[in-house]
Amino acid sequence: MANHKSAKKRARQTIKRTERNRYYRTRLKNIVRAVKDAVEEGNKEAAQEAFKVANKQLHHFVSKGFLKKETASRKVSRLNKLVNSLEAA
Repeated sequence: MANHKSAKKRARQTIKRTERNRYYRTRLKNIVRAVKDAVEEGNKEAAQEAFKVANKQLHHFVSKGFLKKETASRKVSRLNKLVNSLEAA
């Protein structure tokens, strides 16, 4: 257990950061799953709408420091490719 005042503060900050990151991780999984589910159903409009939400949220996570820019871009690119596969089929 932390004894110094600064160590106690770091412990508090770690708890807050862990909670925040858990929220972002869960949200990330859910928005990606929404796009994939819409594509699996073959629902083009729902897939495009879910992709717009995912794109916005992923870049928002970058601004919050949760994701790196390249990671978000890679995920957006792969989701876009998936949604576009509906149009080709």
